[in-house]
Amino acid sequence: MNIYSKVTRNGQITLPKSVREKLGVYEGDIVEIEIVGENAVLVPQKMIDKSQAYFWTKSWQDGELQAESDIKKGRIKVFTSADNLIKELD
Repeated sequence: MNIYSKVTRNGQITLPKSVREKLGVYEGDIVEIEIVGENAVLVPQKMIDKSQAYFWTKSWQDGELQAESDIKKGRIKVFTSADNLIKELD
């Protein structure tokens, strides 16, 4: 199904409701426009708080994946107290 939208005087377009719903795009959302050949591809973006940006870095996400793998494979230890944990570290 082809969906069309007119470019207005200021270069703006309106995303039809069906497109917004399918993409999960709402008023105020940020949309990246990627040029692929002669096409414009819209990519909805989610903004994160600057204080949480570290969590989404490649190195942190790699660590999250490693931790998840370790947990699934049972490579974990449970300690009944902080003292027991510290003894394990020594």
